Amino acid sequence: MHNLVLSPIDPEKLIRDISERVTTNILNAVRNEQPPTEQPEKLLTIQEAAEFLSLTVPTIYSKVSKGELPVMKRSKRLYFSSIQLMEYIKDGAKKSNTEIEAEAEAYLSNSKRKGYHGK
Repeated sequence: MHNLVLSPIDPEKLIRDISERVTTNILNAVRNEQPPTEQPEKLLTIQEAAEFLSLTVPTIYSKVSKGELPVMKRSKRLYFSSIQLMEYIKDGAKKSNTEIEAEAEAYLSNSKRKGYHGK
């Protein structure tokens, strides 16, 4: 069982303390809030996708037939998600030497924990 000691509280002090805490929380939330950088998804035609990727329409058809590009098909028309095309572009980004070295170190330290000794 807990022993609670109650003491009189000045109502004005209580209101002031609550007000200060609320104001502080609001200011912190506003300072930490970042504007949304993600653009809404837009469906693109093949011509728009070609322009988006700086490729020709025949190249887009070729990449679609090889399964290299994410695509949606409705009847005879092809549609492309702007978000998926952006991810496609980002997937082609080369890693920096620092990123490659960090991955190698993580892999090697993980292999050592599993008991791999290079034999």
